[in-house]
Amino acid sequence: MTLPHAPTRRPTRTRAAVAALLLASAPAWALESCEVNGQPVNPANGSTTADKTGLMRCKDRETGVVQREQELRGGRFMGIERRYTDGKLSRERSVNANGNSDGRAREFAPDGTVLADAVYDNGEVVGISRRFHPNGQLKRAAFYGKGNDERAVAEFTPRGQLHDLRCGVQPLLAPAVDDARLCGFSGGPSRLEFFRDDGQMTGRAVYDAGRRLKLEQLWDNGAVSQSQETSGNTRVDRSFSREGQKKRDTIWTLSGTMAVMERDQEFAASGSLLRERKWTRGDLVSDEQFYLNGQPRQRNVYTTDGNLRSLESTFFHDNGQPASTGRYLAPGRSSQIPQGAHKRFDASGKLRAQTDYDAQGKPTREREWDEAGQPTRDDAVFEDGSRKAFSK
Repeated sequence: MTLPHAPTRRPTRTRAAVAALLLASAPAWALESCEVNGQPVNPANGSTTADKTGLMRCKDRETGVVQREQELRGGRFMGIERRYTDGKLSRERSVNANGNSDGRAREFAPDGTVLADAVYDNGEVVGISRRFHPNGQLKRAAFYGKGNDERAVAEFTPRGQLHDLRCGVQPLLAPAVDDARLCGFSGGPSRLEFFRDDGQMTGRAVYDAGRRLKLEQLWDNGAVSQSQETSGNTRVDRSFSREGQKKRDTIWTLSGTMAVMERDQEFAASGSLLRERKWTRGDLVSDEQFYLNGQPRQRNVYTTDGNLRSLESTFFHDNGQPASTGRYLAPGRSSQIPQGAHKRFDASGKLRAQTDYDAQGKPTREREWDEAGQPTRDDAVFEDGSRKAFSK
């Protein structure tokens, strides 16, 4: 079970994971003998299987143990295909003329327990696929639409406890899983608990009509580590320390399957606010950082005028007095261009230095003042970096 902080869908397993497992390539069958209808054949030599129809059975030359069976139709490998491990059936599927899985495909444990069961259409999983624990308990059920699109998933521990859930827009997993009940499509909102294989609870959730309204992930001491709560088109994500102290608080605005960040706060172990960022329609508008004593440390304010984006940046001493101020053109985080007067102040708030920049971000004048406010330096700055006393 994963609690995302990024927009859009939560991360999932590769959609064709079941297909990859069921279609795993077989080892080289160098030391085997094969026959069709009692006649020896060599599958690496097409002339020996040409025009033949029947079940090709291949055995280990030394032990005589069956290694695989493949159906031939008019010299082409089509139909049933079986793989054996130590003489016991381990994989079974049907293939079409293209060599792709087409129809039912299964995997088996040495004792015959089904480990995987899926249906394919020309190499793509369709409908409900299942995977099982060695004890026979359902491990994973997933529904696939066209293009191996995994639309709903439920996972369980060997004890049969719910491990993870992703609901579709409607119930999709029956009869393998009653996702109508689990996902809150029937009987009102569902309240669920999630577990890991050893029986330890890992989280709690509330679903209503397939939509997850609330999720709590737990530390192993039972305290909440992360939470996610949705109301209307707003989602709030929070993370906590093992001791219960809030570490982060993020607000998202939801639109369809997209989530746009609106505010993000970070907290110190003491509980004091360390950083707060705000966005408007996806654009960062402010970024503030704080000292542990609660005083501001840095404040960046972004504005947009047409295609022009600018930044007003202020750094502070830990007593709350500004340490420096400056404006930048901010077309990108790594290419901020200083503009106008950039000032530096001492802890008492007195102006101690100032650098003036032109429209291209090049310094044109530098000045400094002493504690009494008297000028100690006033230089004109030239493009080659040289200076001389500024003259009006």
